[in-house]
Amino acid sequence: MRRIILLFLISVFSIRSQTSGCTDPLSKNYNPKSIQNNGSCIYENIKIKPKYSKKLSDSVRETSGLIAFDNLFWTHNDDHDKTIYGLDSLGKIRKKIVLEKAVNHDWEEISQDSLYVYIGDFGNNFKGNRKDLNILKIEKKSFLEQNPVIEKISFLYADQNDFSAQSPNSTDFDCEAFIVSKDSIYLFSKQWKSSKTNIYVLPNQPGNYIAKFKETLDTKGLVTGAVFFEKKKILALCGYSKTGRSFLYLLYDFKNNAFLSGNKRKIDLKLPFHQIEGITTKDGLHYFITNESLVRKPILNTQQQIHYLDLSSLLTEYINRQ
Repeated sequence: MRRIILLFLISVFSIRSQTSGCTDPLSKNYNPKSIQNNGSCIYENIKIKPKYSKKLSDSVRETSGLIAFDNLFWTHNDDHDKTIYGLDSLGKIRKKIVLEKAVNHDWEEISQDSLYVYIGDFGNNFKGNRKDLNILKIEKKSFLEQNPVIEKISFLYADQNDFSAQSPNSTDFDCEAFIVSKDSIYLFSKQWKSSKTNIYVLPNQPGNYIAKFKETLDTKGLVTGAVFFEKKKILALCGYSKTGRSFLYLLYDFKNNAFLSGNKRKIDLKLPFHQIEGITTKDGLHYFITNESLVRKPILNTQQQIHYLDLSSLLTEYINRQ
């Protein structure tokens, strides 16, 4: 009897070892016997250079988010300006829509679903003690008709108990990136001291909420933008390190919306001292990112730009498998 049980256990563990593992052929530890991805893939460090970079108008010096819809790329500034700018793929302004009834305390990100545009007024790096964090929810039809219908989603973080003023750039509650998926909003909040990213979730309906902590990703950098290509389960984050190194962080082939259960790949960008702020894609393979102006003369003089990135060599095989 003991022998039968032992053989059974060996068989079960053998089957599991063959079906669960790294399923990405581009990884260093790809296991062709694996059927189910367990998030264990390890990748070589690579650097990618944009196919092109184009200077943006001075009207969007502080471009802080980016989405693509209605044949344009839409961006905004992060302080006081209530205009949403529609750009072409070379960064030329083709349309402007003003949210007259809104207030821009610190707009740090723009996202969307099929019916709505969402704008995150949740920048919190100055003192880390804002209690008016909110996301504007705008009907797309009314937005394009330049008569925007705006609702508000207000929230606090579940694990923020101290609202005393902090020193600048020291809080764990400074979000600059979010996505919308089905009935939920997922926030990616910077941890300024540890350079990790906390993920929170809240409903995407108007109201007042407590954003629930979900999990932590060790990005080793400050995440400032996000885009979710939901059809193929690809979540792309962008940001920069404290030493000015810009990066992408790809999460893909995960289960449901357990973003950290699949492949996790960080990619360095050949853009030194660029404060990357926005990212979007139309097909999961080709990405556009923007950086805001970063001028610290005589050392730095980085102008606001839009950059085009081709990630086909990294993601085509995965997308074709889906």
